[in-house]
Amino acid sequence: MKTSTPTEARAIIDNATPPKKIQFRKLWQTFGPATIFLAVFLMISAFNPNFLTSGGMGIVATLSAPILMVALGQAIVLNVGSIDLSNASMSLLGAILLALALPNFGVTSPIIILLVTTAFGIFNGFFVAYTKVPSFALTLGTLGIFQSGALVFSNATAVYVSDNKDFLGHLHTTKLAGAPTTFFIGLAMAVILWFVLRYTKVGRGMTAIGLNETGAVYSGLKNRGLKVVAFGISGFMSGLGSLVIIAQSGSASPNGLGSDLLLPGIAAAIVGGTSILGGATNPINVVFGALTVSMIPIANAVLGVNAQAQSLVYGLAIISIAALMLNGSRSGIVK
Repeated sequence: MKTSTPTEARAIIDNATPPKKIQFRKLWQTFGPATIFLAVFLMISAFNPNFLTSGGMGIVATLSAPILMVALGQAIVLNVGSIDLSNASMSLLGAILLALALPNFGVTSPIIILLVTTAFGIFNGFFVAYTKVPSFALTLGTLGIFQSGALVFSNATAVYVSDNKDFLGHLHTTKLAGAPTTFFIGLAMAVILWFVLRYTKVGRGMTAIGLNETGAVYSGLKNRGLKVVAFGISGFMSGLGSLVIIAQSGSASPNGLGSDLLLPGIAAAIVGGTSILGGATNPINVVFGALTVSMIPIANAVLGVNAQAQSLVYGLAIISIAALMLNGSRSGIVK
């Protein structure tokens, strides 16, 4: 089977969906995420004029940092027409392992954790690609495994970093324009992933698979390997999420920061214009998605909505935007 060129992959991307059907989706993916972010931002500012002057956007950037890491990994997997329900629990397990490793392994601990979580992601991708188990079912299973691992390694309690805490803590305390360094690391990763998807053979191949996997295979694309790469990237981004959790809190717990990243991460990817059917994502717009999702608790507070309704808001956002994206689009399933 011949190997496709970037031009052939681009042709699959351009021709997989009739132009009339994707017009709304392209408009949404280009302008929708920034528009929703601006609308929520203006609403909060109108109800609470002190939001800007009291450093509100710095708080939003801080809240969005771990969500952004998970959302970027989720967006890459969604782009190939799959889903990763385990990446948030993977991030939490990575944070617990990092808290345990820092006293013994010092500055090499983050590298070790990134390698471990990337390996977890590759494991997911390998089984999805080579066993034909649907990604929803496979990652639902590994979600349970990673959650159990978090309970076992932490003894179901908080694990505090006893030594070398400042090494990662500086990523949170060092700020630029009121936002922590962790947020800008996420922003840099979004730019890198945007470049990969747009200008590299691997990135275009992943998008081609999400748009039309059969056509991509006949064009010579190695769909299995590219799916493994996508899940590996999700694992790597989960590892970065682990670093953010430790940098922000100095500890990790099965019920603490990071334990509730799954719904916000998926919501941020979808609000950021990522299609649940694959073949459409812009990592830079996912940044707007993460910022918007991070403002939901603040918006709830200024509107007097019970904080317990946050998951309801995330769920409604996912359902509403997914329905808009699917309206008039090609048929397809999440694999």
